[in-house]
Amino acid sequence: MNTRRADVDDLALAVATAARHPAGRTTLESLLDTGDPRQWLTLDFGVRRLPWFWPADLPSMVWLEMAEPPPGEPVLAVALCHPDGRVRQAALERAAGVPALLPLVAVRCSDWVGPVRDVARALLRAGLAGAAPRTVALVAAVALRTAVRRHGAHAHDLLMEILESADAEVTDTLLDSRDPATRRLGHRIAVRRNLLSPARLARIAATDADVVVQDVCADAVLAHMKDGRHGELLEPLLRARAPRVRASGVTALHRTGRHDEATAFLADRAGIVRACARWVLWQRGADPLPRYRELCAGPSADVPPGAAAGLGECGTREDAALLLPLLAHPVARVRVRAVAALCALGTVDAERLRPLLDDPSAAVTREVSTALVSSGGRLPESCLWERLAADRPRHVRAAAFRLLATQRGIFQLRCCLTLLDDADHRLRAQARTAVLRWGPADAPTAYAALPADERARLDELIDRATPVLGEDKVRLLRFYLRAGHRS
Repeated sequence: MNTRRADVDDLALAVATAARHPAGRTTLESLLDTGDPRQWLTLDFGVRRLPWFWPADLPSMVWLEMAEPPPGEPVLAVALCHPDGRVRQAALERAAGVPALLPLVAVRCSDWVGPVRDVARALLRAGLAGAAPRTVALVAAVALRTAVRRHGAHAHDLLMEILESADAEVTDTLLDSRDPATRRLGHRIAVRRNLLSPARLARIAATDADVVVQDVCADAVLAHMKDGRHGELLEPLLRARAPRVRASGVTALHRTGRHDEATAFLADRAGIVRACARWVLWQRGADPLPRYRELCAGPSADVPPGAAAGLGECGTREDAALLLPLLAHPVARVRVRAVAALCALGTVDAERLRPLLDDPSAAVTREVSTALVSSGGRLPESCLWERLAADRPRHVRAAAFRLLATQRGIFQLRCCLTLLDDADHRLRAQARTAVLRWGPADAPTAYAALPADERARLDELIDRATPVLGEDKVRLLRFYLRAGHRS
């Protein structure tokens, strides 16, 4: 449960307080969001916590002992969540015919007390038989969350049994649920029962914000391709914003014999779509590499970012000559993809990338540092220290720090110690973490080989770091540096 502990207690206290003063006939709907399945689980957990911290706040359960009807929904809700299993079992017997409390009945189906589970399961089956679609959807959302519990499978299986034969109104309610897990379940059931037309599935796949729903509906659309309605179903997929959906549509071009249309997706912004487009062309016997070369060799203004990325994904080392001019492209995304492509081809030239460390785009400098780190490219230490100056843009300093920090040994330690009192809190935190993890085996040898003035400067940095690192860590650092060395 991701709910904060304070929220758990507040909700339980509010319901328990209303239950202790039932004269006002307060409803649960006024105390919690009854349409949110998380609130029911929060209430159940919170009521069990109450006796530990607020013993006087649990309402009296005398009405149960006297076989009287519950004096209100909050009282019955607290009884259904009560720490005493006998109270929970007795409350379930009073909950029959109260649809508003079916979510708590579903929770009790996974109760750790056997008799409570048995009563709850019988009550849930009877209660769902004539429940409104909204109630069924809410109970389904609760059952999905309790299914992971030791005894939670029963309520889940019962709901699946009911939903597999439910009418269209119940399924539509699941599809429109605000709970993501319930919406996903609704779409899976609708696909399995063929309740949605292929055209509607294609629209949902292309427009829904949930990636799981996108995948479920896109896969269902592809299964309908055999009926020959290729254009009507494929177009929404090919125009979708989600890369995975576009990739499904591009892959389907092979099945429908429309291989040539895959060429338009070779320079797509998403790598998965580019890969699918290349696969479709290869299935037809076409080579996509000449098209990438043509795009990257064309007028600079017409080069799409995906063309540089695609050339790096399937090109050769000789294609680096086409990518180098793109390092000066006016569009930052093209520069980013060109750097990544050079890295993918194994043709990173540290000196060629050096000017891009001052690029106004943070994405470019980040990609340059990644390329240099992964390829082992090195720049002069003085060049990096210059870009670490406090007056440089934050993204330039971050890239310089990353490259300096990868230079192992004494160089890495000196860089991190220098930034321990930096004005940028993120660089300070990264530097402190690196120092705390520092301790290479060759540290004493490297330290002894330093000129006397540099060794004194490093000692001074370590002394200054004491308030940040603590005396124990500073003592350990000095041990690493001087182990086996006699002054």
